[in-house]
Amino acid sequence: MNLKELVGDNILIVQERPSSVENAINTMGSLLLERRNIEPNYLQAIKNTHNEIGAYYVLAPKIAMPHARPEDGVNKAGLQVTIFKNGADLESTDNGDVYLAIMLAAKDAENHLQTITKLATLFQNEQDIEHLIVAQNAVEVADILANY
Repeated sequence: MNLKELVGDNILIVQERPSSVENAINTMGSLLLERRNIEPNYLQAIKNTHNEIGAYYVLAPKIAMPHARPEDGVNKAGLQVTIFKNGADLESTDNGDVYLAIMLAAKDAENHLQTITKLATLFQNEQDIEHLIVAQNAVEVADILANY
């Protein structure tokens, strides 16, 4: 299963800059929550960990992968891609604003590892990351994700 299949319709392109980290986290998980892949406590677990240790999920400049543990409220494995056209300040002093966020909701360790491997390959391709950030619609995003 490629990333396009794992993401499905969970692609959100946001024009406005989030007003806070909490608002950004809510946005990054909104479709997963709406489709009941996750429970509200999953987002709260991400916020709690952020408050404790900072933006642990900002992996590199422009890229974030917010996630928590399956027992924090994952009902069904899934991914949500959120593109922040004007960036999101997630308080990462090392990596700056985030433009591409992929929220990971893994149900078990095996699913988690397979998905992380595909995401790591994507994250290493700077050209595809830039193409995702400038994508104008969900079809363009899905076409790129189909390669991973």
